[in-house]
Amino acid sequence: MTVRSALFHPVPTEDLPEYPLTSDDRLNSHYFMVWERRRWLNSDMRLKATPECRGLYFDLINIAYDNSPIGTLPTDLDVLAKLVFVEPSHFRALCALEYGPLHKWEPCLCDGGEIRLMHATVLRSLVEAISRREDNRAKMDAANISKRLQRLRSTVAGLHIEMSKNDAAIRWIDEWLLDKGCAYRSTSWVEKAMAAWSAHMMDLTGRRLQRGQ
Repeated sequence: MTVRSALFHPVPTEDLPEYPLTSDDRLNSHYFMVWERRRWLNSDMRLKATPECRGLYFDLINIAYDNSPIGTLPTDLDVLAKLVFVEPSHFRALCALEYGPLHKWEPCLCDGGEIRLMHATVLRSLVEAISRREDNRAKMDAANISKRLQRLRSTVAGLHIEMSKNDAAIRWIDEWLLDKGCAYRSTSWVEKAMAAWSAHMMDLTGRRLQRGQ
């Protein structure tokens, strides 16, 4: 399906691909985009399009990064013409070209049932960027948890050195404090958690003895 045929003729909604990103997906701190330079230099769009179409094509890709869902464009050609500061009738004429400003942009179905335009290359770069962000977030979360447990272990060590060496105890105490919504882990709160751990272990020991009888 080409943009020219899809935009100038009605397309059944059920025939449209679903856009995988939603309006909730954000890259608020993403002030740059990955540009595959060699892919672009050897693309048909660069080699066969007019300089004007190439400039508008690149402009629209940048604009898509600030649209919602991210990476999409509206289907209204008059709106797009305003976004790139081109007279609407002239923009429509350019879009009718084989290598126009909307080359390889395709209609898609977004969340909420809205029909917008997507580009496979733009979408791929966004999915990779979001994946990298999630990976970095996971690494930061893991680092924060490690630091939290280290601080907790130091506090427990000042109260009960043997318990501080028990990894299972430290993690159980950490979970107990999280469940209690303890924002500031004072010594008194840690003592309560340690007492809860001891009670928990006594309860487990009692159950084992009962099963053994």
